[in-house]
Amino acid sequence: MRITGTHFSYYLVCHRKLWLFSHDITLEHTSDIVADGRLLHESSYPQRSSKYEEISIEGIKIDYYDVKNKVIHEIKRSPKIEESHIWQVKYYIYIFEQKGLKDVKGRIEYPLLHKTIDVCYTEDDKKTIELMCKEIMKISSNDICPDVNKKSFCRNCSYFDFCFVSELEE
Repeated sequence: MRITGTHFSYYLVCHRKLWLFSHDITLEHTSDIVADGRLLHESSYPQRSSKYEEISIEGIKIDYYDVKNKVIHEIKRSPKIEESHIWQVKYYIYIFEQKGLKDVKGRIEYPLLHKTIDVCYTEDDKKTIELMCKEIMKISSNDICPDVNKKSFCRNCSYFDFCFVSELEE
């Protein structure tokens, strides 16, 4: 299995969501929030398409890459799960490094909040990412789906109905 940015993000947010996604149970296409995020990505920075490139590499898709300044730009809707956003960008930097692109930086942009966060990448991050990748593979290759672990942001998840159908019926 090739680990994508989505796998990496889901690992940090919810192991059950990671497992479901890894087993081709995808519900993002039913989510208004996911659709809103795509629209935000497409409409927030219309001038960027002439300056930056959207890049696909090793199963990851980067919103924008500034070749001149070596900056990965990721556009996000909300900082609710900001830690997963940061590590997702670090994972992208890790992949670039594996491909021989050094000194790449990252930036997360929240256009609705007019907020940006610069992401730094260290040697310790590299070791942590390699451990996380092993865990992602372990969770994804398991035959049994992890139990539901209810979190504050579950209600906005595209898998909410799938995970909590018994609660909805009561």
